[in-house]
Amino acid sequence: MAIVSGYAAAKDQVVFGITLEPDRLDPTSAPAAAIGEVVHYNVLEGLVKIEENGQTSPMLAESWDMSADGRTYTFRLRPGVRFHDGQAFDSAAVKFSFERARRPDSGNKSRTKLFDKIEHISTPDPLTVVLVLRHPDPHLLYRLGESPAVILHPASADRAMAAPVGTGPFRFERWDKGHSITLVKWPDYRDADAVRLQRAVFRFTNSFVDKVELPPEVDVFFNFATKTVLRNRLNERYQVLIGGSSSKALLAINNRHKPLDDVRVRRAINHAIDRAAVIQHILDGRGSAIGSHFSPTEIGYLHLADRYPHDPGRARALLTEAGVEGRLRLKLSLPPTPYARDGGQLLVQQLAAVGIDTNVELVSWAEWLNGAFKGDFELTLINHVEPLDYDIYTDPSYYFGYDSVDFRALVEAHRNADNPRQRNRLLADIQRKLADDAVNAWIYAPQVSTVARKGLEGLWVNYPIYVHDLAALRWR
Repeated sequence: MAIVSGYAAAKDQVVFGITLEPDRLDPTSAPAAAIGEVVHYNVLEGLVKIEENGQTSPMLAESWDMSADGRTYTFRLRPGVRFHDGQAFDSAAVKFSFERARRPDSGNKSRTKLFDKIEHISTPDPLTVVLVLRHPDPHLLYRLGESPAVILHPASADRAMAAPVGTGPFRFERWDKGHSITLVKWPDYRDADAVRLQRAVFRFTNSFVDKVELPPEVDVFFNFATKTVLRNRLNERYQVLIGGSSSKALLAINNRHKPLDDVRVRRAINHAIDRAAVIQHILDGRGSAIGSHFSPTEIGYLHLADRYPHDPGRARALLTEAGVEGRLRLKLSLPPTPYARDGGQLLVQQLAAVGIDTNVELVSWAEWLNGAFKGDFELTLINHVEPLDYDIYTDPSYYFGYDSVDFRALVEAHRNADNPRQRNRLLADIQRKLADDAVNAWIYAPQVSTVARKGLEGLWVNYPIYVHDLAALRWR
């Protein structure tokens, strides 16, 4: 079916506009959130589903039990489930996927926070999976609901980057590089009668985010540029949905590079930023200032936005204390997202006001993933969308280059905590430690703005994870 303008002519399809084109379609092998936006829940499924309200519910697992000590989880799998090629889904596929994900070379972004915590996986029968953890983990079910924990077909896992085979309500049909990805309804899905759409197209919208008129063939613009959202508030064709998310926007700092390895320089950068002005400039005020790697929607959030108030005088004094002579020159790498390109301009001005000049480098998403994300950067403006992902700071090889024995001890203590009060106290300590070390300059937690054609029902408003549940959508 061709993409058409106007939903009245195509009530069995939907066209999503997403900002970034994924570099692959296997969310278990790469960090880009854009991968999960396309395939998670739709092509590939996990044991657990995260609902819009942040609660977990059964997906490929029908039910589960936890042992008294919190270390052993027994999952009973949903019977009769098949992959798109007709092969049966079973416990062997789960074990294969999890063991593949925890390989050191897997590229799985949840390897340290989920799969390394699994001590042993057993499959007593085709519909039972037992996970034995090294330590109790209160976030385990939530982690299993994220896209890095989807179950791949063992026979086709190596081809999942370009053509994933899953158990979801839609199967992969086509990837037109630079333009769109097309999914089609899988008629043998276990609950196919409840799926109303026959086709879904994910159109890459970065090329027209600044245009006044929206392309007529696109039905949903996800997390769209605020200026465009506001222009379309009064458009009779569209509705605007504004909700919360687990996102954290930050000016990431390479802690390995001199003089950024000096905490006084990193603190100076934090004091240079006027968070309220950035939020107003990029989001028209639709966001909350943050001071550590937690969003207000996340469990245990501690408000630390006042830890580094906008204070150019203090920023200049810290640079002097650190021995910075004259003006400091740093490279600022900006990916192609609207928030980075737009917000980067303001950050350049704010940093310049305290004596930090930036050489702005505009990079494509692929260049960012192969450059900044691999540690080749000094500063970069980026949005981390994964919930409860503070574990990334325990890995010195991660692109920030943060290496703290004390921080790793806090995270380990949280893993071993045996009561909620102790866990919450340690989460607060984790946030304070990141803020005190000024690992990055956290700026805001954005609200999610979605422009959708009127008549489309079932869209999420709030996004605890970045996923589009196509099976829930229908045209009125």
